[in-house]
Amino acid sequence: MTQTTMKPAPGPGDPAKKARLVIWILLGVIVAAGIIWYAVFTTTKPAPPALQPAADALLVREDSHRVTSPTTEKAQLVEFLDFECESCRDAQPLVEELKKEYGDRITFVNRYFPLPGHRNSGTAALAVEAAAQQGKYEQMSARMFETQPQWGEKQDSQAPLFRTFAQELGLDLTKYDAAVADEKTVDRIRKDVADGKALGVTGTPTFFLNGKKLTLNTEADFRQKLTDAAK
Repeated sequence: MTQTTMKPAPGPGDPAKKARLVIWILLGVIVAAGIIWYAVFTTTKPAPPALQPAADALLVREDSHRVTSPTTEKAQLVEFLDFECESCRDAQPLVEELKKEYGDRITFVNRYFPLPGHRNSGTAALAVEAAAQQGKYEQMSARMFETQPQWGEKQDSQAPLFRTFAQELGLDLTKYDAAVADEKTVDRIRKDVADGKALGVTGTPTFFLNGKKLTLNTEADFRQKLTDAAK
């Protein structure tokens, strides 16, 4: 018979035990924030048109994420997107190409529009916005689309996974956790959603070029519209 050596149980002041307890508490807060966000988003109905007219909506707010900074702006292209949306992910390579081609003349603006049918889209937006507060908006949004097949369409909260992305990007996790749990971060995303709904956005991705909602049929059509606007 093999003799098993029993290790003494950690005492109440054991550092490893305390560290594990802190980690579990933080993960619990993150998952809870994701669940609360999902519940709030899926149960909140848009205000009636009379209370939220399109005229009150803004295509671009002061805190909107501008991902290009042209020296001389000829036009603005605003995209309402959902990180769990497969169509948004499919569109990303083209959008990245267009940013390189037209970014010196057109300001590309990203706005959140998590759809209620996607269990983790709101949680993903929270994670991206928390990263944005540390200057890593584009890096975290890119990571979301790259890994979408890994976490998309899952019914359990992916907040712990998103936190590992934050860690891999070198973010301050204490600040990240605080931002994810902060009601102001949720409100920031709600404003984008409210603007989108008032402007007639019903799905993603939805693009507005110089204030006009685009109906796109082909890649060539998209590129031509930007070419005309950038003249």
